[in-house]
Amino acid sequence: MAAPGGTTIGTARRWTMLAASTLAQGAAAVMIHGPAFLIPALHDRAGLSLPEAGVVAAAPTVGVMLTLVLWGLVVDRRGERFVLLTGLGATALVGAAATFAGGTVLLALALLLAGAAAASTGSASGRVVVGWFPPERRGLAMGIRQMAQPAGVGIAAVSIAVVAERHGIAAALWVPTVAAALAALVVAAVVVDPPRPDPRTERSPNPYLADSYLARIHGVSVLLVVPQFLVWTFAFAWLVQERGWSAAAAGSLVAGAQVAGALGRIAAGWLSDVVGARMRPLRWVAVAAGASMGLLGVAAGLDAAVAVPLVVVATVITVADNGLAFTAVAERSGPSWSGRALGVQNTAQYLTASAVPPLAGAVVATWGYAAAFAAAAVLPVLAAPLVPVAEERELA
Repeated sequence: MAAPGGTTIGTARRWTMLAASTLAQGAAAVMIHGPAFLIPALHDRAGLSLPEAGVVAAAPTVGVMLTLVLWGLVVDRRGERFVLLTGLGATALVGAAATFAGGTVLLALALLLAGAAAASTGSASGRVVVGWFPPERRGLAMGIRQMAQPAGVGIAAVSIAVVAERHGIAAALWVPTVAAALAALVVAAVVVDPPRPDPRTERSPNPYLADSYLARIHGVSVLLVVPQFLVWTFAFAWLVQERGWSAAAAGSLVAGAQVAGALGRIAAGWLSDVVGARMRPLRWVAVAAGASMGLLGVAAGLDAAVAVPLVVVATVITVADNGLAFTAVAERSGPSWSGRALGVQNTAQYLTASAVPPLAGAVVATWGYAAAFAAAAVLPVLAAPLVPVAEERELA
């Protein structure tokens, strides 16, 4: 494949750019999700109440939701490399400023701005992968890139809380700050914008006006993100409160399930390359998600031993759709619109995911964990027939 200006990009360079894109997305995940692991320190050291600490920890996510579509527009206009360097550089600068923030309000504001800057990697890193990998390798490549989020959360889990406990909140904030700076350096060294039409001379029609394909994928992804975040949020508490596990044992199982889920994303992407379609595997995932969540609800209600392995299975299956939907959105919207389309895709999922903990918590408090798991099974069942299998074009 050739880069702008006629430079030939070989296989090794494509995989290097995939690694850089994955690193960029992982660094962003550390910044976006890392402050959640500051809650104990904010409560114990800074004297914040748990609700106040939760607001501070959620500030980066708010910043992400406010800016995803805007960053996508910039990607469409200025290119992937520009957005990655600008966003990661700003993330590092604001992160460094957050280490000097005095007071809760300033800290929350700094983290909100850091999340807004880190949101840049969502569309840009995905478009680097879609732009440089051929269709028959794109699903696998995007599955690898989609590992970045659970990997980033894992890095944050094993580093930020420990640093905060031993050295304080300011020291812990250097973890995502340094990660963003290192990712920016790697991007600067290896990432090249993939070929794309010149927006000044070639106008592409709005893909949302052509048919309902993209809107249906967004809707399906919104429905499927609910069981994903339900399991992510409440599996640990269920194991401790209902099954009597220790916090260490429950944490180890949840961490292992996350690793398996990350590998599952790669497997789903590889499968889509093999069958030459994204939508058929997406429908299979929706059906499997509904079945696994339903079985988990029944097993949890019966207090059956099989409920524990089922929560691992559900964790793996419910995250497998992300890469398939993300890749399909980028492929259908094209290089002139995919930045905005991916921004819409991610924003819809973030907004829905943010509503899951309080709503599911209310269900758990009223009817129990089993009812919450079983209720979540309904949404993938509704999503399966909405997957636009017949409307998918041949991969190209």
